[in-house]
Amino acid sequence: MSLHQIVLKLARNPGFPGGDETQGYVLIAPLDSQSRLDLGEWRKNREVCAVIRFKPGEDRDADGVLTHNGAHWFFHYDEVREGDDEPVFRLGDHRVAVGEYMTIHESDGKSLTYRVAQSAPFHPVKPNAAPARETAI
Repeated sequence: MSLHQIVLKLARNPGFPGGDETQGYVLIAPLDSQSRLDLGEWRKNREVCAVIRFKPGEDRDADGVLTHNGAHWFFHYDEVREGDDEPVFRLGDHRVAVGEYMTIHESDGKSLTYRVAQSAPFHPVKPNAAPARETAI
């Protein structure tokens, strides 16, 4: 499986000349060998593909799912307080690798640019997995 945990941080934008490390997203998404979203793996693992939006001033982080419709990827939130879906501009065409940038059309109507700050393999915990046992030698 090719799931990764990806951290996006707000890049330089109008009103944020130095970006903002306290504002961003954490994604769980499948990446191929070229660091692009893998649609086939997403279809097999969509229940694990999540997004968490963190932003100063929000009572709590918004949690949702990474979803796909036609040629478009977006973040879907199921609670009214979390806002409308957020499309990610041409996400399927971008490399999702550290140092790359992407634009997210946020639920408040603003489009902001984010930088991929971290990307690491992600291994979901299986709910019925038995804990590893230590063996005596």
